Amino acid sequence: MTTMDVLLAEALTDPEEHQVSVAFVTRQGARHTGRGRGYRNHVLSLRVGAAVGSCAVEPGEFGDDLAYDCVGVPVKELLAHPAQPVRVAALDAYLMNARPHAEAADAAVTVPGGSSLAKSRRRAAAVIDLLPEPGGRTVLVVGVVNSLLERLRERGWRYLPCDYAGGETEWGEPHLPDATALIDRCDAILASGMTLGNGTFEPLREHAAATGKPFVTFAQTGSAILPRFRGAGLSAVSAEPYPFFWLDGGPTTIFRYGVPA
Repeated sequence: MTTMDVLLAEALTDPEEHQVSVAFVTRQGARHTGRGRGYRNHVLSLRVGAAVGSCAVEPGEFGDDLAYDCVGVPVKELLAHPAQPVRVAALDAYLMNARPHAEAADAAVTVPGGSSLAKSRRRAAAVIDLLPEPGGRTVLVVGVVNSLLERLRERGWRYLPCDYAGGETEWGEPHLPDATALIDRCDAILASGMTLGNGTFEPLREHAAATGKPFVTFAQTGSAILPRFRGAGLSAVSAEPYPFFWLDGGPTTIFRYGVPA
């Protein structure tokens, strides 16, 4: 059975002495024109070879020194780091360097350039298309992104918005704090890759594996890690390595795994 511990253990047996050459933190705030609510992102990124692995965290969870301390350090040391975001970012970079998305993914989707809202909506369409179509579906959304909810609303699907940080959706619906308390009420799961960094991914995966419910992730965090869980509870992945769509007004690329036939 594939788990984070198994993936970490496999990486630790690699005889290559990969090192982190660059480490950085991205701090971002956004409020799309026409939207009433904004959000913030705080992401740790590590470069290994040609790949950049990332792990998003709650704003203020760590300082820049955490990134600086990773520079020049062997990947094997960082895979055993006490901070989960460092382990995730290091494993993400290691796996992506070993097998780039361009070689591994089922399909690549270009998000055309445009305003931040236009790109958010196009990215949302690419993610939601990974969910199967049957009507009457209730989707547990873990890690609220309003453009994803908007797309679900357009399709007439019900959703349960869950977010660790709390708050409300664009439509005034409260973000429910505990995904495990809601999981029996859903027919499908749509979760952010941030669940890898905060330790909430495994219960979702186990539930999907046990019940057969569709489970799709949209992954900026752990974009090269999450595809390894397909067939072990995870149905499909929208993998979006750095640089993310919200960093650039030009075209950006999403790699999709588990594209429906």
